[in-house]
Amino acid sequence: MNPLPPIQVALGGFPDYELIDSGRRCKLERFGPIMVIRGEPKAWWEPVLPPSEWDKAQAIHDEDRGWELRPGCPREWQLRVDRLTFLARISDTSKHLGVFPEQSPHWRVIQKTAAPGARLLNLFGYTGIATLVAAEAGWVPTQVDASRPATAWARANQAASRLTDKPIRWIIEDAVKYVRREIKRGSRYDGILLDPPAFGRGPDGNVWKVERQLPELLDLCRKAMTDKPRLLLLTTYNIEASALMLRNLLQDLMKPYGGRIEAGELALSHSSAPDRLLPLSIYARWTAI
Repeated sequence: MNPLPPIQVALGGFPDYELIDSGRRCKLERFGPIMVIRGEPKAWWEPVLPPSEWDKAQAIHDEDRGWELRPGCPREWQLRVDRLTFLARISDTSKHLGVFPEQSPHWRVIQKTAAPGARLLNLFGYTGIATLVAAEAGWVPTQVDASRPATAWARANQAASRLTDKPIRWIIEDAVKYVRREIKRGSRYDGILLDPPAFGRGPDGNVWKVERQLPELLDLCRKAMTDKPRLLLLTTYNIEASALMLRNLLQDLMKPYGGRIEAGELALSHSSAPDRLLPLSIYARWTAI
């Protein structure tokens, strides 16, 4: 029996982003010119840098009080990723800024597996960064997200990246319902991305719980794939799950197609301590090549 490949640690990030420090369940980051402090439940350790460095942050998010902005801090600004432009945005409802830098290893795989005219389905696509990376690389993407504001943000990112000529479909819909309809219509995809929340509600009030509904959704995704798929990528931030669980799911699902499965953690390194890694999510990724 061939040994299973080891669990991987994929390091993310891009030049317009820097994880400066973390600790005491918080992280100090730079998004473009703006330094921010946000809560991070996985940062159990002590910070490396002194408080004077953390005091340089222009925006601080507190779980109870929300955002506190220093004078002159913008609520929206641009970030560059390769040839694309995205909007970082501070909102009153979330600590997230619209981009997850640890996801950048996935963007490279999306680019590598692209083929002209190949169809990609991005479920739970949020602000559309993976969708725009795919479109720029040659995929023909469809993004599904239940959030109308997130989809509007994704469209704004499309305009900022000057990709309005790309044939991207933006769908505001419950992911499970949409995939079921695509199967009935005979619509098939060469690649599928899934980045489901641990918990959420669809536009019609349906409750999503990843541990209960992910196996069903994966089975639907298999039925919605072409006979020669190119990519299936699953990411989750569920702290109770493991990369081994995701790898097992994809092994069962994609066995008929051969290909290669990789599983592991997405992490960021610190500019203040390069040998310290902040784990942020787990993933499993199947590729045909």
